[in-house]
Amino acid sequence: MTSTLYQQIQQFYDASSGLWEQVWGEHMHHGYYGPDGNLKKERRQAQIDLIEELLDWAGAPSETQISEPYSILDVGCGIGGSTLYLTEKFSSVAGNNFRLDDEVDRNFSRSPGQSKTETRITATGITLSPVQANRAKERAKIAGLESKVNFLVADALNMPFPDNSFDLVWSLESGEHMPDKIKFLQECYRVLKPGGTLILATWCHRPVGETAGELTDAERKELAEIYRVYALPYVISLPEYEEITRSLPFKNIRTADWSKAVAPFWDIVIDSAFTPSAIWGLLTSGWTTIQAALALSLMSRGYQSGLIRFGLICAVK
Repeated sequence: MTSTLYQQIQQFYDASSGLWEQVWGEHMHHGYYGPDGNLKKERRQAQIDLIEELLDWAGAPSETQISEPYSILDVGCGIGGSTLYLTEKFSSVAGNNFRLDDEVDRNFSRSPGQSKTETRITATGITLSPVQANRAKERAKIAGLESKVNFLVADALNMPFPDNSFDLVWSLESGEHMPDKIKFLQECYRVLKPGGTLILATWCHRPVGETAGELTDAERKELAEIYRVYALPYVISLPEYEEITRSLPFKNIRTADWSKAVAPFWDIVIDSAFTPSAIWGLLTSGWTTIQAALALSLMSRGYQSGLIRFGLICAVK
């Protein structure tokens, strides 16, 4: 990854992650609103539902089916939302903290004396942001999971892991940041154990080609603005991702477009971005974060027009 892009991504998330957690919580990704995007849900519940729906779609083993030890890599882990959720889920922790009922602990802490079933589930999260990695470590300690998880500042195009290290490589909305999509998928393949599963969800643009037509100048301009605001090098279409995946020795490759299912997320975020507390947080987070908030409507319009897509890939090594 180029040093300039690396720094842009790092600075973007160093500046914005604290505000995101304060206003929207620990999960820094889309929510799931049903196949047609018409289900009304609390935002955090929708984000958790996205994780569960992805696992179900990919045919990932349930917590009762996992053959231990089982190791997870979360590529682009943010402040550890998915990493800790998956670790807790697959560890079969009794009375876990992810319920959205009246007893939910919004700070992700376990009640004193809460029992848990010890398992040999481990997880590693990588991010370019030292701020995110440090906050993820804090949250792991609060959750009592510090012995099971590890968070590193690392480049996903040059992962610091041996070949055949992980049973599950999970990448939830990080592929769009990769300047070399081929190298990214090669690295995911390399660190997977034989028989291990890749689950990837990423921002895409609409398919192009003879049937769909190439991107128009207006579409390219719209994408360029999204790239600028969110520190993205470029995005590609889901068919292009599939082509790259099939060029590698993956098996059981499947793809899906969940754009309709996640599109309502952006309007919900917009509605909550301009409360007094959120506005104050924006003002204290710096211009980069303010620009990202002001550009939320770009993503909403992108989904409405069909330019922006939410692509899924599942494959086995």
